[in-house]
Amino acid sequence: MPNPLLADTPGETHLLLGNEAIVRGAVEAGIQVVTCYPGTPSSEVPDTFYRLSPEGKYYFEYSVNEKVALEVAGGATMCGAMTLTTMKHVGVNVAADPLMTLTYTGAPGGLVLLSADDPGCHSSQNEQDNRHYARLGGMPVLEPATAQECKDMARDGLLLSKKHGAPLLLRTTTRVNHLRGPVEFGPAPDPGKPEGFTRNPSKFVPIPAFSRPMHLSLIDRLNALREEAEHSPYNTVSGEGEIGIVASGISRAYLADALENAGLAGKVMVLNLGFTHPLPETLCLDFLKSVKKVLVVEELEPLLENDLRVLAQKNGLNLEISGKDVLPEYGEFTVTQVENVVRAFAGMDTVEVKGCASVQDLPVRAPNLCAGCPHRGTYFAAREVFGDDVLYSSDIGCYTLGLLPPLATADFLVCMGSSISAGSGAAMASDKPVVGFIGDSTFFHSGMTGIANAVFNSHDILLVVLDNRTTAMTGHQPNPGVDKTTIGENDHPLDIESICKGLGVTEIRTVNPFNHKKTVEAFKELGDMSGVRVLIAREPCPLYARRVYKKVAPQVAYVADSCVKRGDCLEKLACPAFYKKEDGKAAINPILCNGCMLCLQICGHIKAKKRGK
Repeated sequence: MPNPLLADTPGETHLLLGNEAIVRGAVEAGIQVVTCYPGTPSSEVPDTFYRLSPEGKYYFEYSVNEKVALEVAGGATMCGAMTLTTMKHVGVNVAADPLMTLTYTGAPGGLVLLSADDPGCHSSQNEQDNRHYARLGGMPVLEPATAQECKDMARDGLLLSKKHGAPLLLRTTTRVNHLRGPVEFGPAPDPGKPEGFTRNPSKFVPIPAFSRPMHLSLIDRLNALREEAEHSPYNTVSGEGEIGIVASGISRAYLADALENAGLAGKVMVLNLGFTHPLPETLCLDFLKSVKKVLVVEELEPLLENDLRVLAQKNGLNLEISGKDVLPEYGEFTVTQVENVVRAFAGMDTVEVKGCASVQDLPVRAPNLCAGCPHRGTYFAAREVFGDDVLYSSDIGCYTLGLLPPLATADFLVCMGSSISAGSGAAMASDKPVVGFIGDSTFFHSGMTGIANAVFNSHDILLVVLDNRTTAMTGHQPNPGVDKTTIGENDHPLDIESICKGLGVTEIRTVNPFNHKKTVEAFKELGDMSGVRVLIAREPCPLYARRVYKKVAPQVAYVADSCVKRGDCLEKLACPAFYKKEDGKAAINPILCNGCMLCLQICGHIKAKKRGK
């Protein structure tokens, strides 16, 4: 019996996460190739494909970064394979180079790029609105608002992409990726084999002489897709009256609830847009002509609002268009927020919704590394050796949680893989030494080029590779350095030390960060040197070790009665398993303790005991 997401069971209804529904939609389209770089809020899409890959009829890979993922996808679709590539919004920045040319060469087999945007920065460094990329590159855009639409749009997007040979952007947001709802399945056909490559350099080799006509073809495709948008079932008009509201993406769901709550359902004209680019101009123009004023409800940038303003101006319409003058350009909307804006637009009183009263005087819990995280040992040793006498260049990953005191090992951060490059620049411009931190997955993502650049340009930096044997922050996805995964062995693990040597680094040390003495010695030794030096701090993430290696430490730590209330374990190590008792002495929660035994090396009053005793 195949997994329900792979089974050909049309008519069945399942309760799915938005990201799971996208997987099902791709299966219904006949997906043949899936590539990705994991990133929240998109992670469950590739993780589900990966988990199902032993029984799925598609090729799947975790690529080393988003650019590579899209390039692999580009090659596959040129050979006729129906292809999906997934990433979070900032990943599209990394993939932008091949993306801007793939829209020229086209996607004969069909290619959907899932961009999971993150309004509100729930797990991201910015709120960028990737609908801009569609306009920049000339891509059609579908924006689901429900789990059912996640499935349907993934399927229809792939089929539409193949029909027109045009890469398509499936733009989701965090709320859509992580909502759960009923999804009615359609047929799941056997995808068969890719159709193969048809040699045609004038179509697939964008030298200038070929690129110019390719650009004209891209414009023709967009015009044909605009016609598709005009008649798309994802673009609908409902209601009546002189007031019009236009909404796109998840804002359509907020609007539906807001209208229902305000008693305005069916009493105002609503244009719901799920196929948002190219703009269905005839549909929108007819809508604008039918009302006296329009409110545009869209999260983040006023792209749709501006499109409608231009359309109104070009056609000499004199009507009020409102949007970002009453709704913010940042963060996620809420139903109450949209309801009050709609009420005000309709001349109604706004409502005050009282949420649950907050409990007063709760202790503040700052973001923190897990108990037993090996990064804590590395950071603690770095602070002990260097204190505030160096600049700490951080990167994207769990280790960013070393930002706050007492570890305080993140002075600046730019993007994935920037710790070595930005650190090199800081070392050149500052009078302080620089220590950079990068994870193993990020090392393979984009750190290696930074090392090559640092060696080539003789920069002066100590880089610490925090090798916890997995991509921990996004859900333990494998990377080229791991030796074991949740579905089997990695037959070709890459060795970080050998890569660093190959890139020209001559001073490399490898330590277990739970060995405090050895880690401190390595920091001191490398800190006294100049040039590019690398310290590899290697120890598996304890959550991953428990799940994949079935490794559980046999002992836990406890604080003996001899504790003298010095407080180093609480104030300098700050492991979340520690707490202070009423008598001022420290204590350790044995349930939270992962048995790393780092604290025993910090304080002689901390002892080990057998787990469960």
